[in-house]
Amino acid sequence: MNVTRTALPEVLLLEPKVFPDERGMVFESYNRKVFAEAAGVDPQFVQDNRSISRKNVLRGIHYQVVKPQGKLIQVLKGEIFDVAVDLRRSSKTFGKWAGFTLSESNRKMAWIPAGFGHGFVAITDVDVLYKMTEFWMPQHDRTILWNDLAIGIKWPVDQPVLSAKDQAGKALGQAEVFG
Repeated sequence: MNVTRTALPEVLLLEPKVFPDERGMVFESYNRKVFAEAAGVDPQFVQDNRSISRKNVLRGIHYQVVKPQGKLIQVLKGEIFDVAVDLRRSSKTFGKWAGFTLSESNRKMAWIPAGFGHGFVAITDVDVLYKMTEFWMPQHDRTILWNDLAIGIKWPVDQPVLSAKDQAGKALGQAEVFG
């Protein structure tokens, strides 16, 4: 597995070794031992979620203030522009973001540790798999406004399709974040 650090050093892009032949291909999308050795972390995943979205749907920026979730993101179908935002007030990269393309064709995955917000926009119709380190707790779920100027994410879509929850996200300066 190849590991690449992003502009946020704790946020990693992971690329599995692929074994193609005339029948198709095989690759290991997750192996705890390989992940721990390659990424230098050994998260315990407790929940898998799938998100199926149409082209131009933007989801995020989401995070959980109690029992924050680490997320391993993989695209099963289609392509997304995936984003992580550092929400740890004590971090030197607080309020900074990193964005990257994840797709079924590049097979890259993103490791987004606890303390970071996460969002994506669907470049095509997509099926996204999230492996989570904590169970979802809706009462502690929070949303940062996707187009907050203080963060300045450069989304590749001008007019995304948003849920009411994502339209009502808070600006970083008014949001409940981590210490």
